[in-house]
Amino acid sequence: MQQPAAGERDSNWGPILVGIVAVVLVVGLFALFFRPQPKPVNALHPYAAKVRLANPTMSAAENFVGASVTYVDGTVMNAGDKTLVHVVVHVTFKNSLGETSQVEDIPLHVLQTSGPYPEAVDLSVSPLPPGQSKPFRLTFEHVTDDWDHNYPQLQVTDVSVK
Repeated sequence: MQQPAAGERDSNWGPILVGIVAVVLVVGLFALFFRPQPKPVNALHPYAAKVRLANPTMSAAENFVGASVTYVDGTVMNAGDKTLVHVVVHVTFKNSLGETSQVEDIPLHVLQTSGPYPEAVDLSVSPLPPGQSKPFRLTFEHVTDDWDHNYPQLQVTDVSVK
């Protein structure tokens, strides 16, 4: 039985290294061109300044599968001259060091009390006329464990009016 020469053993590494470099380049180019673009910082909708959130309160409850759901309730006021049909709130939860631990952009729902319990519905179902206010609810299925349990920062970022 003949042993391969040292040169023959080393020659197998060349194609393997070329293949590895090619794969790394293809994956790198793929990641570069198809990565998610950072969200541009959008200018606030001009009407957002006329939407006020007041009297925030927080509560938590357990849903039917045993998970904790966190609620931020309060009053939304339309200080403008148009009817609100959709509001998005930018919610920032902080940790004990004052650092951002969770950020969400969540649609604001108003509470309707027409049934046996308050039901959170989208503003498109129950629009908010100019000069009026309604109770609102923001619902969070999950809040990070790093949250400091203080009120999150709420900022109206987007609205739709009619």
